[in-house]
Amino acid sequence: MRQAVMAALMALVATSVAFADAPRTSLRPMPKPGMVAVADVQTVGVTAQAAARPALARSLRPMARPATLAMAVPVATVAAVVPSDMATVPALPSERKGLFGLLRPSKRPDGLGRQQQVSAKVAPLAPGKQGVVSVKGAVCGDPSIRGEALAPITSRVQGCGIADPVRITSVAGVRLSQAATVDCDTARALKTWIERGVEPAYGKGRVVQLQVAGHYVCRTRNHRAGAKVSEHGKGRAIDISGFTFSNGKTQPVLRNFDRKMRKAHKAACGIFTTTLGPGSDGMHEDHLHFDTARRGSTYCR
Repeated sequence: MRQAVMAALMALVATSVAFADAPRTSLRPMPKPGMVAVADVQTVGVTAQAAARPALARSLRPMARPATLAMAVPVATVAAVVPSDMATVPALPSERKGLFGLLRPSKRPDGLGRQQQVSAKVAPLAPGKQGVVSVKGAVCGDPSIRGEALAPITSRVQGCGIADPVRITSVAGVRLSQAATVDCDTARALKTWIERGVEPAYGKGRVVQLQVAGHYVCRTRNHRAGAKVSEHGKGRAIDISGFTFSNGKTQPVLRNFDRKMRKAHKAACGIFTTTLGPGSDGMHEDHLHFDTARRGSTYCR
């Protein structure tokens, strides 16, 4: 009996000792989301904020505007609706960083949803062969040459005609006694002669009108049969038979070829290709002949 009691006591002591031993490990709570492998409290706060940011951004971000949604349309469709003056579709701006950037709506890409204004450039007009027309009432591209442009003049006679004729009525402020049909090279040469020959000889403004004896006519030189076509037949010549002054008097070339007229006549040499007058060949005693014949040298008599 004693042995049985002792055995029971020994078993009771062993059990108490077993329950008295402290556990080597303690039970830990289950880890919370976003806090796994966190070292300290400061890191916990930062990590938790980073984990919550995507959800906050999704809740605060405004809905995309139609212009932004249009970027998802295939390229072929975009090309059909975007104005032709847009060479490329502009790239979407990069997303703003930070909380305030998330609260702001996305910037509309420039050029989408509106017509882009383009400054139109007018292509320059190609001038005529000799720049015949300029401002109203002026020809040959020079406001000081007044008159009108004519249609091309053709002739059955070989060598006659003017490709770009003009009918001039005044040049450099000096009137013509009759409208003269010439080409623009001859009209410009006449202007230069008035400014460099007539005005220096008589004084600026003294000569108000030129007496025109001849301009375009299809004929031979000096009206001789079988001769070459005159420069008059090509619109490259003009004949001046006298000068009318501001006092109303007219001085004809015939029998009045004085010093001043000689000076004006001489100044034409080089401005015109051919310069003829009294004493030259017996055919120009009553007028001054000027032409712009197309040759490499000048002829002045």
